[in-house]
Amino acid sequence: MKPIVFTATGARQWAKLSPDVRRRIDKRLTEFATTGHGDVKRLKGRDGVRLRVGDWRVIFYEDRGAIVVAAAGHRRDIYD
Repeated sequence: MKPIVFTATGARQWAKLSPDVRRRIDKRLTEFATTGHGDVKRLKGRDGVRLRVGDWRVIFYEDRGAIVVAAAGHRRDIYD
């Protein structure tokens, strides 16, 4: 399993999410880190990829074998 780390912005946004949403996203993020499978798409116009969990998105990139979470939030706000 690849380790999951957060940027300062990603950690701040993660803390603002409700515990239920964090639990759902964490389950999918851990699944991706373990198996490499999930609803993941490369972003257009910027670096990184997104993981979709219902209406919630996690923007991340891989660096030296680790998954670095850059942003997490609702789909209406995350791409701004």
